[in-house]
Formats: sequence, structure tokens, C-alpha cells
Amino acid sequence: MLSMPDDAVELIGKAELPDGGRLHLWRRGDDYSIRFGDNELMGNQVRHSEEALATLACSRLQHRDSRILIGGLGMGFTLGAALQSLPSTAIISVAELIPEIVTWANGPLSHLFHDYLSDPRVKVEIADVHDVIAREKSAFDAILLDVDNGPDGLIHLANERLYCNWGLRAAHAALRPNGILAVWSAYGDEGFVARLENAHFDVEEVSVAALVDGEDVIHTIWLASKQDDCR
Repeated sequence: MLSMPDDAVELIGKAELPDGGRLHLWRRGDDYSIRFGDNELMGNQVRHSEEALATLACSRLQHRDSRILIGGLGMGFTLGAALQSLPSTAIISVAELIPEIVTWANGPLSHLFHDYLSDPRVKVEIADVHDVIAREKSAFDAILLDVDNGPDGLIHLANERLYCNWGLRAAHAALRPNGILAVWSAYGDEGFVARLENAHFDVEEVSVAALVDGEDVIHTIWLASKQDDCR
């Protein structure tokens, strides 16, 4: 993790947010950090749980031609893990709200993205992932969300729509039978689990160890499977 401020730290990118506020891309040596105020949203030093979001969800898919939706491009760790987990017949849609994130992926962060964005399985759309979910019906085998630090609208207040009762019902409708909604969080949330269950998901909660600022922490991934009786 990067500690701010520091004379050795360089600001290399800014991005305005729809709700106001700004994202900053910082670099110190080979370390990069995307921050919203004092909150680090993504750093290249800690990636295991973001990769686990994809590997855990993809390991539960039943079809070789699976179609998945990833909300949030970040530094590409979830996308990269999905590409490694899925066969050549899969389709991966990425909804990224902030155009600068895509610019950074093709620029100062391109070494982290490797050739992910040129993979023929991948399509990136500049869009609010909520809008993509709302317009689709029975379209995805998995929806992977890592757009906040948890199930709340930290950087984009409208993201609250993803985690409320009717937002979860929209995700349920956008999934194919036995589809999976996978959500990354920096913390647990019993209320969110209850909302998932009320939206007719079977919920599995997975704890993933991470090292943040030299301290051992636990990140949470919810794997919510669409119940068979709600097809």
C-alpha cells in the first residue's frame, strides 16, 4: 500500500466522478494505487481477493460458453483471473463507469493488464454496471461486482441501487438459471446477506486473507446462486 503524502509519490492521473469527487492514480516506484480521498480502492500490491472473486465464481459455472459480466475494471486482476479460468468459448463483458480507468489500463497500467483487453473474449463498455444489469434478462451465467469497498455506494452514490432489494432482484432477473452473483467486499455485512436471501439467492460467504498496510485483514466474497425454483 502507498502512504500519502510522500515526496517519492507521483500523481499520474485524475478522474472526475459523476457524483462529484475525484479518483487519483498514484505511483511510487513500481507500486500503483487508485484512491478516492483517503480510501485506496485498488493497489497492485494486494490482488489475491480480487482474483479470487473471479476464480471462485468461474469454478462454479456449468457451461463452456458461459457469459459473464464484470462490474469495474480496476487494475485488471479480476478480469485476468476470469480469462485464465474460462475457455475460449466464453464471453466476458466489462462495464466500467469511468473512462479514465480504461485510459489508464491502456497507458500507465498497461503492464498490469498484459493483453487482457485485446483478448477476443473481452468487450469493455463505458457504462454504469447497474444499467447493463437492468437492461438484460437471463443473459449472464455470472455477474461479478467489485465497484466499491463493499455493498454500498462509496464512490458513486447511485451504486446503492446494486445492493438494495430491487437492485438485487434486477441482478436475479439478469442471470440465467443457476447463475451466480459474486460480490467483493472489504468487510462483512449481515444485512446484505439477508437482502440476497430475500431476493431468492442461495448465499455462500467466503473469507479471503489479505495483507493491507502490513496488517492481516479479511476480505469477503459473497457467491449468491440463483435459486432453481425462481427460473
